[in-house]
Amino acid sequence: MTERPAQRTPNRQLAALIAEAGFSNAGLARRVDQLGLEHGLDLRYDKTSVTRWLRGQQPRGTTPALIAEVFTRRLGRRLTAQDLGLDACAPVYAGLEFAAAPEEAVDIVSGLWRKDSGSHAELRKIAFTPAGLVVPSRDWLIGRADDRVARGEVPAARVPVQGRPADAAALAEAQQSVAGVPRQRGRADRDRTEREAGQRVTAGDVAALRSVGELFRTLDDMYGGGHARQALVRYLEHECEPMLRGTYGEQTGRRLFAAAADLTRLAGWTSYDIAAHGLAQRYFVQALRLAQAAGDRPYGAYVLVTMSRQAVYLAHGREAVQLARVAQQGLGATAPPVVQALLHAAEARGHGVLGEVRACTASLVRAERALESARPGDEVPFWARSFDEAQLADEFGHCHRDLQQYRAAAQHAERALQLRAPAYARSRLFCRVVLATARLGLGDLEQACGLAAEAAAQAAEMRSVRADEYVRDFERRLEPYKDATAVRTYRDKIAALN
Repeated sequence: MTERPAQRTPNRQLAALIAEAGFSNAGLARRVDQLGLEHGLDLRYDKTSVTRWLRGQQPRGTTPALIAEVFTRRLGRRLTAQDLGLDACAPVYAGLEFAAAPEEAVDIVSGLWRKDSGSHAELRKIAFTPAGLVVPSRDWLIGRADDRVARGEVPAARVPVQGRPADAAALAEAQQSVAGVPRQRGRADRDRTEREAGQRVTAGDVAALRSVGELFRTLDDMYGGGHARQALVRYLEHECEPMLRGTYGEQTGRRLFAAAADLTRLAGWTSYDIAAHGLAQRYFVQALRLAQAAGDRPYGAYVLVTMSRQAVYLAHGREAVQLARVAQQGLGATAPPVVQALLHAAEARGHGVLGEVRACTASLVRAERALESARPGDEVPFWARSFDEAQLADEFGHCHRDLQQYRAAAQHAERALQLRAPAYARSRLFCRVVLATARLGLGDLEQACGLAAEAAAQAAEMRSVRADEYVRDFERRLEPYKDATAVRTYRDKIAALN
């Protein structure tokens, strides 16, 4: 590869880290090449390349970030290209940092919001990296809530700011997005952001953030992540960031960071739903850090469960299990039964992807027992209230499908569809495909195709790559039966949707 002209100053930072890591020059070059392959890069570095870096030459492109990640994996702490004395060109790991302080966390996540709300399409093409899960989950597990999040002097009284109904603005924008009308950004948006940075944040402002979160969650469940994702990101940039950079006391600050964590997780969830997996991963990491600033340990565990579900979808079963276990360990046995059920079900899904029948069954049993022990008077966080019998049946259905236990998968999927409310349209679609797959596995080709056709029609009305992929996965399973009458009928129905 072409290198920049040599600099005169030897890179002593890189030399010190090579010594600390115990790498030879050839060993470092080999690890950089291997990591490049994970990102689809054909790199050809050798010991001579490393010698040039030590003499002061700067590698081009994404290589500085890859070198930094090699040392991060080896030494177990997050290192950047600058820590190695290298130029930070195209930082493929930007956004995976678990910030040391709340102010730094705000800088990192607001940078993501700004880039994502613009025309930076490359941000949505960044690859998911399993290695990027290790440091944030570890730092969350051993970390604690920040000592202080308050900002500025908080006056005793405040005249309410007029004309900034944050939730109403977001509702209008989301409705425009669902209708297919893009919102135009202009000078007024920039002026509002500049004007409101430094504002006094109140309980009403935080309540507005929560209301907006419920709105976007409903849109996501019904229509898929692609419908209003950009509206959500713009809301975070233009409304949430000025609040985080505003003035607030300790109690309001904790609640503000908690609401920001929830919206950031949702931005990651909707990104995940459109297959922007690297971007979603970064949002999840930053949501985890914001939850720590909020002092909300249970919500941090929920973010880890979300990360575990993404890992399951991408077939990284071992990482999915580890994330679910970190969440369990970090929360302990004091969590409400519903939350415990959610955590155990997440672990079960990871075992299912790995084909680990005994471990998967044990986790499902723990989830079932935990949910059965729940009582109507239990205090349950808002994010866990949807985990009910319908959701547990859904988890059982997915696990049994992955384990190729099709009769059990069909029974649980049918129960989930009976219990699941229509508002959870995408979840019902997934469950219908699971049922179709189970019926196919049991030899009922006609019913399987009928169920899948219903799901395909629903997927056509959504903006969800995951929904499309569920249908495509079923279609791949149809290949051995492609000449059957039921399959030809199915193909005709699908063709009519296009």
